[in-house]
Amino acid sequence: MESMKIEKAKKLGLCFGIRRAIKLLKEAANKYGEIETLGPLAHNVLLVEALANLGIKPINHLDQAQGRILAITTHGISPVILSEIKARRIHIIDTTCPVVRKAQNTARELAEASFDVIIFGDAEHSEVKGLLGWTGDKGIAALNVKQIYWSGKSPSRLGIVSQTTQIRSAFIEFAKQLMNMVGPDIEEMHLVNTLCKVTQGQQEAALELARKSQLMIVIGGSNSANTRHLVEICSPLVETHLVETAKDVDNSWFVGKHRIGITAGASTPDEAVEELIAKLRSL
Repeated sequence: MESMKIEKAKKLGLCFGIRRAIKLLKEAANKYGEIETLGPLAHNVLLVEALANLGIKPINHLDQAQGRILAITTHGISPVILSEIKARRIHIIDTTCPVVRKAQNTARELAEASFDVIIFGDAEHSEVKGLLGWTGDKGIAALNVKQIYWSGKSPSRLGIVSQTTQIRSAFIEFAKQLMNMVGPDIEEMHLVNTLCKVTQGQQEAALELARKSQLMIVIGGSNSANTRHLVEICSPLVETHLVETAKDVDNSWFVGKHRIGITAGASTPDEAVEELIAKLRSL
């Protein structure tokens, strides 16, 4: 019987933005004891639990803040909420990912230069809500050009940016469709590539591995945007399963399959990946 070959994607798991945030939060927890984060640091249950054990606990809304120390998560927030926190004299620990910060600055600069800003992204995602805030109400978030409407005539100057974790080919396609839609009315269009290079690298590595695997397992949070994109990329090529922990693995997936590929979302702790590999080896 052929033995099972398990291969990890060349690039996977915790990105530098999350590692940096964890380091900042641990330092703050050592210094202040308990701290709160506005929303979960990242969309990964295991990571949020591990931080909670260190006294770093998420709250869903600013009104729930009990302490005097509040961390802004990697996804960033809007300037309005930022001012609100400052007005309450709460000490801020800002762990906004540098890549997200750059996207925020781009969105702000475009809006200040009188561009209508379109954000290619999920309007319900915390990063996108923050980005919209930096456009000062000049922004629209959409994943499909059909979702975009202007009251009155369409703008003559348009700025396009992306949620940092989107798929590059989808962003390009969206921009093309948008160009066709506004067409002759447009005088100036600025397309700024705000995609995260680490996420892009992970997506490309997952794609490469999926091409030579009989089964792909993506480990990460089911509500994590970048993790879901890894599933979207691999699924058309090979049977792909999303698991949050090694416990979610179903033995029946592996019948007749010998080449198993593994990738992990950008907020998946290293231990979760190791645990998954150990579980597969035990099969």
